[in-house]
Amino acid sequence: MDMLWSGWGDPARATSLPDTVIGLLRDMLGVKPRSAEPVALEDISVPGPPLDSTVHRALIEAVGGEAHVRTDAEARIRHTRGKSTPDLLRIRNGDVQDIPAAVVLPASHDEVLAVLRACAEHGLALVPFGGGTSVVGGLAPEQRQPFLTLDLGRMDGLLALDPVSRTATLQPGLRAPHAEALLAEHGFTLGHFPQSYEWATIGGFAAARSSGQASAGYGRFDEMVLGLTLATPVGTLDIGRAPRSAAGPDLRQLVLGSEGAFGVITSITVRIRPVPKARVYEGWRFASFEEGTAALRRLAQDGPRPTVLRLSDETETLIGLAQPDAIGSSGIQQTAGCLAIAGYEGTAEDTVHRRDRAAAVLRDCGGVYLGEEPGERWAHGRYSAPYLRDALLDAGAFAETLETAAFWSRLPELYARVREALTTVLTESGTPPLVMCHISHVYENGASLYFTVVSAQGDDPVTHWAPAKHAANEAIMSSGGTISHHHGVGTDHRDWYVREAGPLGVEALRAVKRQLDPTGLLNPGVLLPLD
Repeated sequence: MDMLWSGWGDPARATSLPDTVIGLLRDMLGVKPRSAEPVALEDISVPGPPLDSTVHRALIEAVGGEAHVRTDAEARIRHTRGKSTPDLLRIRNGDVQDIPAAVVLPASHDEVLAVLRACAEHGLALVPFGGGTSVVGGLAPEQRQPFLTLDLGRMDGLLALDPVSRTATLQPGLRAPHAEALLAEHGFTLGHFPQSYEWATIGGFAAARSSGQASAGYGRFDEMVLGLTLATPVGTLDIGRAPRSAAGPDLRQLVLGSEGAFGVITSITVRIRPVPKARVYEGWRFASFEEGTAALRRLAQDGPRPTVLRLSDETETLIGLAQPDAIGSSGIQQTAGCLAIAGYEGTAEDTVHRRDRAAAVLRDCGGVYLGEEPGERWAHGRYSAPYLRDALLDAGAFAETLETAAFWSRLPELYARVREALTTVLTESGTPPLVMCHISHVYENGASLYFTVVSAQGDDPVTHWAPAKHAANEAIMSSGGTISHHHGVGTDHRDWYVREAGPLGVEALRAVKRQLDPTGLLNPGVLLPLD
């Protein structure tokens, strides 16, 4: 199934807001109905693909057939940009300025190499494409020449599984639910469940250093990767001979997070775990975000660490965003204070043991047990927030997210300054926002902060968001946070990533880029500025 071209996910799951919520948006934030309906896909004017017959033939030969080189308007529109709110607003207005010249679908590592050779020979740029879920401009290169989208959807297999070592080798175009189904046939799970889970791919997880909602128990995706194969314009890079090594710097870490700028990931070997025998999710209430944060820090540092551990601030708790399926439902009483979700997965014995010990810690930190219903409601709706974002856009509201991470000691300042930056800029522009936040990934030394912003759209919603996003990025940098914890760099965060990496770090990455991609054809302007 194709993802909705002008929104998120399965078109059959598109939802609308209850009248009560629409009324609150109008009264609280001044949200007005849209002045016009989105453009229909068939009405979008698409420029002709600037591919001459020689290039077209070369690409067809590279991927073994004309059916695997798509130049039709619909395929190209569906591969235009990603799924950030500005991306959706632009495509709904018919803006296809970043449209690829063609969509190429290889079926093997060798075919990827052949496409790269053809691009180098004919002066084409190339953008790897997995699930299309980027929200940071990772699929919108800077265009100095025509570019192709390399859709890896045909590379969607389980190549190998080693039950003794508990490893699996997967192809990059494998969507996460399909990967889980294939692993489950052998009694295993990857344990990686980000909000984009239903549509994102294994290759995308690696390229953007994804982090799943069960990261407290299973770890981030980059911690799961044991080996990978990278196709580059100058050849193949095979990395990872053992779970750990002292044989020089770990080149896996150079490729993880590279966002298609150094090469195309064509296979990934990952750590897998047995499918858990027991799962339970529960809710806890804390009087304040500060009190709840202290409780999460204690569990992260001293244990026992739940598989899932997250905390909504007072505003997000009041709105009920941790349980998006319940927003606007009659009879749903939102929790006062701050809602924390703790989840436990594993053997029945281990789950009971960790749950009992964690409960003692949470109570000692001031937590009030709310039972399993809030946790189960979160688990049921944890992939629904992007659909809620689309419904808000349909109703005339603006809704966007951003995230960061920092050490525990810096979190309070980071939280306050990002909220202040967003609130100040949007209020001064005449669209006072609702700013919500949660902690969703915890570590011994720090945690992530994930912000959701809702406001009126203003006269030009894309332009209206840009200064607020800029101010938030500046607040992150000045407060000691990283510009991205799991969304990635793309083009939206690139200039701040350059500052975070520093001049010498950027030059080292440029040297890698020049060695692996001498003509700069891979995702130009993404991750690193053009020379």
